Amino acid sequence: MINSLKIGDLTWRHLNNPTEEDFEFLKDRFHFHPLDIEDCKSVNQRPKIDIYDDYYFLILHFPNFDRQNKFVKIKEVKIFWGKDYIISIEKNPWGVSQLFEEYEERIQNNEEMNIRNSDILLYRILEKLMTESVYLLRKVGLDVELINRELLQEKQVKIIERISVTRKNLILINTIFKPQLRLFHLFETGKVTGFTDDVEYMEDYWGNILDYLQKVWDMTEDYEELIEGLSMTFDSMQTNKTNETMKILTLVSTIILPLTFITGLYGMNVALPLQEYRWAFWIIMGFMALVAVGFYIYFRHKKMM
Repeated sequence: MINSLKIGDLTWRHLNNPTEEDFEFLKDRFHFHPLDIEDCKSVNQRPKIDIYDDYYFLILHFPNFDRQNKFVKIKEVKIFWGKDYIISIEKNPWGVSQLFEEYEERIQNNEEMNIRNSDILLYRILEKLMTESVYLLRKVGLDVELINRELLQEKQVKIIERISVTRKNLILINTIFKPQLRLFHLFETGKVTGFTDDVEYMEDYWGNILDYLQKVWDMTEDYEELIEGLSMTFDSMQTNKTNETMKILTLVSTIILPLTFITGLYGMNVALPLQEYRWAFWIIMGFMALVAVGFYIYFRHKKMM
């Protein structure tokens, strides 16, 4: 479905879950390159910008949580950027749809938009998407902080799961934004000039988008280092706990070993010392208790227990 919005001399068309008829309309009305139309039909395309004489075609990726707000998934946004129009395409409603509805409401209320050209409109769309990305990354940062707080609690399975999920999310966010750093550098360096006559005026805007991207990149790297450190700390704690358990079991086995030998020895069907003695059982039990207490005192003296 194609939704249209008129902002001064600009036209913003937004497509949610576009159909074949929608793609045919774009092809016939704007004469976009057939390969760009094919890219719009497919999913999981790599981020890129195609430069033509009369328009640009962008494919951008941004992170978004799934319905359970647990795992990060990729949101793909495709944009045709012309002199007097912007055409945005989303498979499912998300950030661009939210901005479109916001602008639609502002126009109905006769509010001032202050959007003079398609370059500014594209900037507003990118700013919205980058703001959503920063907000999502801060939520991931809260997960890292919660893991840090719960690290000393007795919830090993839960902590392992949260560390794994957070690490997976950070790796995906890294893979989303890393290839797009080079793409947005094209805006700041002037290789993508846009359609405004005041190119220098737009450089500050493109630089702001790059600042957003750099901020997300830095936050991602910081959180990756934190989660890696927390993971190593947790592994060390679990290893130390396992070693303590093994030490206790070893000490108990050391104490039980001579007692087992004595009981095994007197369990043999042969003549043994004290077997005819009336108090043999209690003598042997007392000796075994003495051995156990002796080992215990020795281990405590050596600070092994």
